[in-house]
Amino acid sequence: MNLRSIIKKSLITISVTLLPTLLNAADITIEMLNKLGKESMVYSQKIVKVNSGDTVFWKATTKGHNVEFIKGGFPTGVEKFKSKMNKDAEYKFTVPGIYAYWCTPHKSMGMIGFVVVDGDKSNLEAIKALKFFGKSKKIAPDLINQL
Repeated sequence: MNLRSIIKKSLITISVTLLPTLLNAADITIEMLNKLGKESMVYSQKIVKVNSGDTVFWKATTKGHNVEFIKGGFPTGVEKFKSKMNKDAEYKFTVPGIYAYWCTPHKSMGMIGFVVVDGDKSNLEAIKALKFFGKSKKIAPDLINQL
């Protein structure tokens, strides 16, 4: 086998291995908003489903918001995440499971969201056991049922 054949076979192998991963990677943008339709203090999408390796971007469309993973509301082994106020944020999801998050100052106003990675719901019972506040307490059960 000559060098050209070896390189060609190597490139084909690399393409076949990596291309599906690259094609399936999906970046999602969620806006942090004061108002969306009749709702106030809300993320533009309350539930998103992604694959491992995907990145979610939270766009600070309106000032006064952030993203904070809720303690006990994400898979074991994942470090806590809290973005700065009024700043765009991003997180690359590499561990399968459900991630619950809220806007720190507006969590009692119902500004919560969920990311499901790889369709893995192994931490669903932990998500159901989270303590939500105010309006979030009313809307969380319906959202969790949609996961």
